[in-house]
Amino acid sequence: MTPPPVSQFDAIVLGAGPNGLVAAITLARGGKRVLVLERGSIEDQSSLIEFAPGFRAPLTCSEAGWVPPSVLRATGIAAPPMVSPTVSVSVARDGGFFSLPCDTNAAAGVIKDSSSRDSARWPAFAERLGKLASFLGVLYELPPPDVGVASIGDLASLIGVGRKFRALGRGDMIELLRVMPMSVRDLLDDELEDATLKAAVGAGGVRELRQGPRSGGTTFNLLHYLVGAPSGSVRARGWWREHPGAFITAAETAARAAGVTIRTNAPVARISVNDDAVTGVALADGEEISARLVVSTADPTRTLLGLIDPVWLDPDFMLAVRNIKYRGSTAVVHYALDRLPDAKGLDAEALASVVSLTPQLDDIERAYDAAKYGDVSAWPHVELSVPSLRWPSLAPDGKHVVVAQARYVPRTPRAGGWTRERADAFGDVVTRVIARAFPGFAERVVHRAVLTPADLEERFGATDGAMTHGELTLDQILFMRPVPGWGRHAMPVHGLYLGGWGAHPGPGIVGGAGLLAARAALASRKQTS
Repeated sequence: MTPPPVSQFDAIVLGAGPNGLVAAITLARGGKRVLVLERGSIEDQSSLIEFAPGFRAPLTCSEAGWVPPSVLRATGIAAPPMVSPTVSVSVARDGGFFSLPCDTNAAAGVIKDSSSRDSARWPAFAERLGKLASFLGVLYELPPPDVGVASIGDLASLIGVGRKFRALGRGDMIELLRVMPMSVRDLLDDELEDATLKAAVGAGGVRELRQGPRSGGTTFNLLHYLVGAPSGSVRARGWWREHPGAFITAAETAARAAGVTIRTNAPVARISVNDDAVTGVALADGEEISARLVVSTADPTRTLLGLIDPVWLDPDFMLAVRNIKYRGSTAVVHYALDRLPDAKGLDAEALASVVSLTPQLDDIERAYDAAKYGDVSAWPHVELSVPSLRWPSLAPDGKHVVVAQARYVPRTPRAGGWTRERADAFGDVVTRVIARAFPGFAERVVHRAVLTPADLEERFGATDGAMTHGELTLDQILFMRPVPGWGRHAMPVHGLYLGGWGAHPGPGIVGGAGLLAARAALASRKQTS
């Protein structure tokens, strides 16, 4: 089918990641002629990086995230097969490792060696976390509640959320309200006594946050990343069986089948606006493409302060956008190994899942203390996985890839900006942390690549190096994401919608924001047509 001329598109979607492709398919199925503009290639969106000849790695300790059923129903994307982990998380301890199975009965048996009390409580505790996370999943398939209630339709939506909340039952309703604002440290102190078990669970509460386990709201962060996790898992979610970018491949196929036009290597320099309404976009090479609807999956700051002329935005709104907390504080180190590291007590399934090298929550808190004052942690909190055990094609035969994530690492350290020398020195620190748990690790490294938050910002266009497009703190979720009053995807400029991770429901919910943004756009067009 011959695509329509570029001047005749109804909608333009910025970004060909999961959210962008889901938004594009939804709009196309809604009768729109859709163009997707991707600044790089489709392959870039899979986040596979060739960091040494023959060695590739996902950007992070990659998981598939959670694809809401509503995304698959609305788009017709054929969901790729997924692998569910059998090991939730492993933690370095006493010269070996403590591995926590996803099966709650098996986990209780493992825990019993350290604490009979925790062993007895574990199945109920893991089930409760899963149930609370499942309720968040229900919220994540809906537009965020509008507490302003500007219309009868908004009131019905708010009532619908309330009914789903009541369906939890009185006990779980109270429990959700109790734990969401809690620090993950307080939650675990209430429930468990073994320090290593607390560290195994609690590290999930500070994922992609510049906060320590004693910070309020970190329990919410833990629950957010448990949405879609297999039953009994308190850390790991599944991954795509075929390759890390399997969902992107499936979504691209569905998008093209829906008639979506996709252009790669087409960076956008400006979103064009006239009389408070979107009129199209201008590419970096000067080409202008007209459309009355734009869905951006770039982060809120890049979209609203980078692509829109400020004359079209209210100063108070712009101030709110400037105050979004990104605070990227995670560095990524990719290792090419000539063979698997020695890991006492860890099998291949554990190494393919999440391995945390911090056995005490207090150690994570101390690592965070440095970042509070703009310093790089001298002994960072490191988690790793071996993705070549999931996808052997990532490395030559017999060799492996290790992906390590290190916290806490400021975007701009107080001592000065990042240089390659400083990045390499930090890579040495991470290697020492790993070698303490995996003796002889350094001798097996044939190549290493360090990505600081500054590198992540430059390479992926993520403000502050925050791949989340904004921290999941309690003041930046639901109807307050990206900023209070503008949480339902439509932006102040008519025809502009946010459909990336910086909008509800946030990172790790695959296609969720794209679907909700596209639906909001289609509903608005119906009301104004």
